[in-house]
Amino acid sequence: MKAIVCKDWGPPDNLEVQDLPDLVPGPGQAVVDVRAAGVNFPDVLTVQGKYQVRPPLPFTPGNEFAGVVRALGEGVSGLAVGDRVIGFTQTGAFAEQVLAPAAVLMPMPPGMDFATAAAITLTYGTSHHAVVDRARLQAGETMLVLGAAGGVGLAAIEIGKALGARVIAAASSAEKLDVCRAHGADVLIDYTREDLREALKAATGGKGPDVIYDPVGGPYSEPALRSIAYRGRHLVVGFAAGDIPKLPWNLMLLKSASVVGVFWGDFARREPQANLAAMREMLGWMAQGKLKPLVSKRYALAETAQALNDMAARKVTGKVVIVP
Repeated sequence: MKAIVCKDWGPPDNLEVQDLPDLVPGPGQAVVDVRAAGVNFPDVLTVQGKYQVRPPLPFTPGNEFAGVVRALGEGVSGLAVGDRVIGFTQTGAFAEQVLAPAAVLMPMPPGMDFATAAAITLTYGTSHHAVVDRARLQAGETMLVLGAAGGVGLAAIEIGKALGARVIAAASSAEKLDVCRAHGADVLIDYTREDLREALKAATGGKGPDVIYDPVGGPYSEPALRSIAYRGRHLVVGFAAGDIPKLPWNLMLLKSASVVGVFWGDFARREPQANLAAMREMLGWMAQGKLKPLVSKRYALAETAQALNDMAARKVTGKVVIVP
């Protein structure tokens, strides 16, 4: 089988396509023929050795996928060879085959295509964990989404609307904001052209957002936090801007606000049943048309480095996938 291999930490251009032996499942494992694999910002950090988790070298990056069960290990029940499944694993998805614990595989809903199925695990899982579990967003509250046109941002918008909240989308261009509007955002802010604090003041009548969904970091976190409502919750999801902000603690004191960390991967590992329940809830919302994952581009396996470079350069709207 062909697979992307990271032999040493460095830029995506260092990745190689290699021919590797076919995978063999051990007890409790499954091998899946990958039909599509989702690309996420943590993949960019992982191949550079900058992510929280550093897999042993060499390794195949990529962790969310959709495909067809190829082989099953001893003791696996509830799955059969030929089943169409959605899965998540620590590494290995950017390949023609992936090895995963059978327990993390879920059946694909009827009628869903592989690219869409590969685009929901991390982004929608992260946003559901953030918005529903960590922020406890309530109907009638207002949520600000920074970096709103990215994969997790669009997922957060849709989940916020599914919960009955008012959603303010902030992004870096009119084109990106058009996508946010199409996914349900109520208010649009271009933070390259508008003062974020003034725009939030106008959008909320001076009250500020109850929840801030922040996968960006960098220069936008502090003005957003300064605008937060009383008892607001600022969700720390990631740092796509590259810089980890240093926030004055007095801002939280003055508003009785909370800064809340969001690490979906560890949540999925520590609380697998809660994670599966969240995925089932979201698949139900998808069936109702409340969640509509956007796959904006597909890359061949040999184009994986380009996909990661586009992600790093913030050229991606919604999700992009690798199609082996």
